[in-house]
Amino acid sequence: MKKLGIILTLALLVTACNNASKNHEAKTEAAGHEGHMQTEQKASPAFTADMVDNKKDFACGMPVTAGISDTLHYEGKVYGFCSKECKDEFMKDPKGYLAKQ
Repeated sequence: MKKLGIILTLALLVTACNNASKNHEAKTEAAGHEGHMQTEQKASPAFTADMVDNKKDFACGMPVTAGISDTLHYEGKVYGFCSKECKDEFMKDPKGYLAKQ
């Protein structure tokens, strides 16, 4: 009876360890894919500060080196903005903002 209890306990431990190992591998693989996707998105932004014709966001004054989330092609130039809201504000009076530059 004692031997049967030991055998069952060992079988349970082996099964539990095997399942834990499989779960860890699955989580590691899933995290690897998520991390890979995030790295791809961060590694290649659509526009950098060197690619736009302004150094600061016209609407809020934030430097474009802090990050560009939206752009606008206007009169043959590309302008970068920190947000869609700042771009929309600029679009209300682009000539006015450019005159202040």
